[in-house]
Amino acid sequence: MTVQIALGAPGVYTQPATPRLELRAVDMHVCAFVGVAPRGPARVPLVDEKWLDTRPSVEASRPRLRSVPVPVESWDEYRRLYGGFEGSGLLPFAVSAFFQQGGRRAYIVRIVHEYGAIGLNEADVASGELPGVTTSAGGAIGLKARDEGSWGNRLSAALSFQTRPLDFTDASTLGLRLDRAAPIASGALLRLTFVGGSRALRFVSQAWDQPRPDRSGYERVVTFESAAPFAPIGIEIVEATLEVNDGDPLFPRREVHARLGLSSQHPRWIATVLCNESTLVFPDQPWINLQVLPGDVALRPARAAAFSGGGDREDDIVPEDFFDPGWVLGNDSPASGVHSLVGIEELSLLVVPDLYSPRSIPSREEIVDVPSLAGPDFERCRDVATPAAQARPVPDLIGLRLDPEVPGDLATITQLQQRLADLADQLRSFVVLLDVPPRLGQRRILSWRSAFDTSFAAAYHPWLNVAPPGDLRSDLVPINPSAVAAGIVARRELAFGVPFGPANELAEQVVGVVDSVSPLRHDELHPSAINVFIRDPDGIRLTAARTLSRDSTLRQLSVRRLMTMLERVLVVEMQWTVFEPNNRMLRTTLRELLTNFLRRLYQAGAFKGTEDQAFFVRCDEFLNPQYVVDAGQLIVEIGVAPAEPLEYIVLRITRDGDATLRVESIRG
Repeated sequence: MTVQIALGAPGVYTQPATPRLELRAVDMHVCAFVGVAPRGPARVPLVDEKWLDTRPSVEASRPRLRSVPVPVESWDEYRRLYGGFEGSGLLPFAVSAFFQQGGRRAYIVRIVHEYGAIGLNEADVASGELPGVTTSAGGAIGLKARDEGSWGNRLSAALSFQTRPLDFTDASTLGLRLDRAAPIASGALLRLTFVGGSRALRFVSQAWDQPRPDRSGYERVVTFESAAPFAPIGIEIVEATLEVNDGDPLFPRREVHARLGLSSQHPRWIATVLCNESTLVFPDQPWINLQVLPGDVALRPARAAAFSGGGDREDDIVPEDFFDPGWVLGNDSPASGVHSLVGIEELSLLVVPDLYSPRSIPSREEIVDVPSLAGPDFERCRDVATPAAQARPVPDLIGLRLDPEVPGDLATITQLQQRLADLADQLRSFVVLLDVPPRLGQRRILSWRSAFDTSFAAAYHPWLNVAPPGDLRSDLVPINPSAVAAGIVARRELAFGVPFGPANELAEQVVGVVDSVSPLRHDELHPSAINVFIRDPDGIRLTAARTLSRDSTLRQLSVRRLMTMLERVLVVEMQWTVFEPNNRMLRTTLRELLTNFLRRLYQAGAFKGTEDQAFFVRCDEFLNPQYVVDAGQLIVEIGVAPAEPLEYIVLRITRDGDATLRVESIRG
């Protein structure tokens, strides 16, 4: 194709790149986890077109999102935001298992209870004050934990001040003049030094540039908020540094916010910086429009007293907190619970490990021996070492307690899981991975399975035992098999691609199974689309990857995920066709693009048969007669024949007339 280049003065001209039209496969390994954590983003202020003002003065008046999906790409990143295994839910175990199996990216939604009143919703958030500094109104400087939970009671904060000299050309009691490039802005705090060594603090009221009166160029003029007693002979800019530590005994988090301003007019006003950058604390509402005043001109640092008031409220969480009753299909407004995930385009898998709590998590060892100096001989007295803190008992999820062995509770569990499956079926963009309720007999498992018929859900059995992390817990912890399966799906895709079935894989870091499935039971569960983990000589192995669809063409999870991937690619990467001339050239280009894309998938093993049998693309005048073109429409038909994974190998042994044996393999 000839490209026209506008030529000017002699030189070297770069030919503009021709836009590359190509369809590419998208990632399908991103998983979302929804559950209970001891800390983490929740009840976050909402920012949308109605709330574009990002000043902290409106922070408390904004509506808040109860549930917020946050992407993480490692277990360490999850732990930094949501804590470790000390909570009462299975969420940390599920996320840890996902990354252990090979997962790379996950969205986390922390569930908290909806109390229906602002006062109750904002309760149990730890707070503390910085002594020695005050506001311009005489009040204290208060800080609040970023979210609710007893974790906030361990927070500590320290505010220190730094100074740097400011060169100026002239100064008076009302202000000063200085070079235009001087690093000073409205709201800056200055420490003025007078003849005799006395000092005073003044805020900058205004700073602007004006022409120099004595020569060409500009100078900066600064006025003080209030007049100084004398003209200063030395000036320093005062800035603050706030250090916050969460006090976690195992994995402490520390934030250092430097070069902070002490007035709301300052571009790095401390309250605004905390709102936008901190993951540990918020500024308390009363002082966010005021000024922060150091205790004296010596600028002594201030350290917050112990935070208090934080409390854990996991026992108030109920199953309804996992859903948004006001959400309807097509509603793009921010939602709560699993419905907060609706707008995430890259989401492909969903696991809800704490949808209900079949039993409490095994407790940690709670007794710590107190050191003693008692003995048979008299010795000189000495100080006793401070004993280790007693471990805090793991709280229980009373509001989520449902026992699958109780018929009424099993019906409730099934209904909750049906709501997840129905959401996935409505959106048709991700697959929800369900756990067969634990401690069910074979007949009840099959009865539970009969409640589902969708290719956008898959079921896993049995629950899996993992070793406790470190010495935190004494017993094995039973975790959701769906979490391990999600990691295996991600690992399999990253290694081989979406078309390959995520099964026949060993589970990493899994000690055992809660229910040992015999071969006879397995023979009955597999045709019913229950994906079973079994123990074999190499470890715990996932043996299948089927959906809960009764349609045989969509019974394989790899097929369902392949079809979803195709739909996602076409929706996302075909947007360029909008407003293109609807003519024969466009239809030819589309046929070539789609054919090349499907051919690459065929060569990767995604489709069965010969190339002519594997797929077709139709976009011609027959599908697009003139009345369709006149209506501004373009119709393309695509057909594919997905390849199903091989599940059975049948060996046929025959004896020939000459007494020789022949073994043939027959694919099943």
